[in-house]
Amino acid sequence: MKLKALRLKRNDGEKQKRGIGTAIAKGVLVALTFSLIGVLIFAFVLKFTNISEGLITPVNQIIKYVSILLGTAFALKKQREIGLLSGLIIGILYTLVAFFVFSVLSGHFAFDWTLLVDCAFGALIGGLCGIICVNIKKSSV
Repeated sequence: MKLKALRLKRNDGEKQKRGIGTAIAKGVLVALTFSLIGVLIFAFVLKFTNISEGLITPVNQIIKYVSILLGTAFALKKQREIGLLSGLIIGILYTLVAFFVFSVLSGHFAFDWTLLVDCAFGALIGGLCGIICVNIKKSSV
């Protein structure tokens, strides 16, 4: 009996590890969707109000970081392990995919240091969110 129980646990862990790639992809898509919606709403707000242009960069950064938080939370809702690694991957992938999508939409590709800084901060935010999401679920379970 004991051996059978151990085997079931190992298979569940293997399923969980196999499903993490799918969860990460879904997390990146959730983050990208929220980001597109957030930027669209902010663009409408800018068009119809007199908000200074100095607020554009900070608001875009907030939208980016909230997107990573939501994507990480969505991806890790069933995971109880590897929150740091999953969050790092989601943060980096989201940053790269968002860069590509928004560059296509604007028609301007600029590979420079800001992309590397954005990837670093995306990884940092994703990693922190991954740690928080996994540990919040552990304490509530």
